[in-house]
Amino acid sequence: MGKGKEQLLRFWNNDVLRYIFFGVCTTLVNLVCFSVLRQTTALPLNAANTISVVVAILFAYAVNAKFVFVSKERGFFGKLHEFGRFVGARLFTMGIEVGGVWLLVEKAGIGEFWAKSVIIQIVVLVLNYIFSKFLVFTKKNADE
Repeated sequence: MGKGKEQLLRFWNNDVLRYIFFGVCTTLVNLVCFSVLRQTTALPLNAANTISVVVAILFAYAVNAKFVFVSKERGFFGKLHEFGRFVGARLFTMGIEVGGVWLLVEKAGIGEFWAKSVIIQIVVLVLNYIFSKFLVFTKKNADE
């Protein structure tokens, strides 16, 4: 097996690295959506931010369930329950994101890009991993 293929397999077999990769993808979805909304519409900061976070949450569930934590839930109600846990956790971090961006931009005078793209994204990325790993995509879900 080639060295590059070995490294790729090692990467793919590590859920933290997969989470970081797809977390970056989710962050890009969030930021691109936010940027497009802010530059092409008259939506206020919080409305554009909220919409971009909702789009990112839907994308994140799809990639986390399929590629990162490889959901074992089967059946409509099992998936619905898992999605509900995921959305609940993400709504909590969405509140942190929306409130944090507002606080950093409006009260602390930090630029939108730094507040949304760097500071808050790091906090949200760490919290979302913890919630997904220990509350949403738990191993016991496969046994229920």
